[in-house]
Amino acid sequence: MLMAKGKTATVFFCGECGYESSKWMGQCPACKAWNTFVEETVKKPSGAGAVKSAVSSRQEPAVLSSITLKEDERVLTHIGELDRVLGGGIVPGSLVLVGGDPGIGKSTLLLQVCKHLSDDHRKVLYISGEESLKQIKLRALRIGEFTESLLLLCETNLEVIEDVIRRTKPESVVIDSIQTMYSEDIGSAPGSVSQVRESTNLLLQLAKGLGVSVFIVGHVTKEGTVAGPRVLEHMVDTVLYFEGDRHAAYRILRGVKNRFGSTNEIGVFEMRETGLVEVANPSEFMLNGRPQDASGSVVTCSIEGTRPILVEIQALVCRTNFGIPRRQATGTDFNRVNLLMAVLEKRVGLHMSDSDAYVNIAGGMRLSEPAIDLGIALAIVSSFKNRAIDEKLTAFGEIGLSGEVRAVSMAEIRVQEAQKLGFTTCIVPESSLPALKKIKGMKLVGVKSVQEAIDFI
Repeated sequence: MLMAKGKTATVFFCGECGYESSKWMGQCPACKAWNTFVEETVKKPSGAGAVKSAVSSRQEPAVLSSITLKEDERVLTHIGELDRVLGGGIVPGSLVLVGGDPGIGKSTLLLQVCKHLSDDHRKVLYISGEESLKQIKLRALRIGEFTESLLLLCETNLEVIEDVIRRTKPESVVIDSIQTMYSEDIGSAPGSVSQVRESTNLLLQLAKGLGVSVFIVGHVTKEGTVAGPRVLEHMVDTVLYFEGDRHAAYRILRGVKNRFGSTNEIGVFEMRETGLVEVANPSEFMLNGRPQDASGSVVTCSIEGTRPILVEIQALVCRTNFGIPRRQATGTDFNRVNLLMAVLEKRVGLHMSDSDAYVNIAGGMRLSEPAIDLGIALAIVSSFKNRAIDEKLTAFGEIGLSGEVRAVSMAEIRVQEAQKLGFTTCIVPESSLPALKKIKGMKLVGVKSVQEAIDFI
């Protein structure tokens, strides 16, 4: 009697952490998330296969002091914005996950990375599970000429991909996308929790074992997170998110996890016919097209990582036609806007309980730093009183519940950035004034409370 090589079973996986269970449960016992279990049919390997996977080459522990590092170990992509977000370049043997909405430019960015790496005579392997070789060629023609160091492969079988990587020995590999990859040992469909988890685990072993830098493209759900189990983000070294409206020209690359650098850095790109182009001065780009002599418009400065960015805050306050006023915030925290309006009503005496209020961060940026509080408050007051604020004025500072303006970090860098773009007046927290140096052509106004800032403008 012949024995089956494997058997099919129905299991349940947690979509957040990948916890496996034989039955459905309302709450995951591992991550405590509710209603996250999904049913999948998987093919369990036989006992012989399990023993084979457990046998590996013998490894000996290494002494930490004996491990040497090279100063020039990182590989530059020659895309300054991407290198900044990665922490200075690509670390050999790292696993990088790039997520974003469809059509946002993930594949275009990675194809440009492949071009720059191949121009440096580094062997790069681009593996696509969504496009044919001719489709990739048509997209590559828009970017420029490629050298013979770039290899293309259209494949979704991980066993075949592993064999190609071991034979060609590239320095960098791009997987587009992880949701299309599948392993024959797993019986579920590509894109399922078990397939995504096992595919990432195999690529992780290849990256660490061979010293190959692997970039993984991941689709996102309607909530904006990478599709698949949450453990996917825990397994990789770096997680990058591409943000922005695909119908607009700008793109923002944000690092949300990085084992080799800061997670606060962002990169700004502009989508053109020839691909993604770096935006060297994001402040000037964000303020482009700013209206003149318009009420409800104030420029403030936010810090993203080590980079100061000037953005325009727009506010519109008008009488409501309903019993309950409407409040809306785009690009910033909605609850923070409600808190600042409550401070203005209580501490300044502005009665806006019967007014609709809309706050927008122009340029598509999403900011949550408390330093923009003063800019939001001044924009709301400007619109409420229908008085325009001097277009050469900028303001930043955190506002407390008592109406006080608190100090913020890196105030000098913010003022210098405003001075570069031609601003002549800057409202800052008074407690930050002693640490600020006098800048030629810039008038610094220190305020203790939001009332003093309103009186000045």
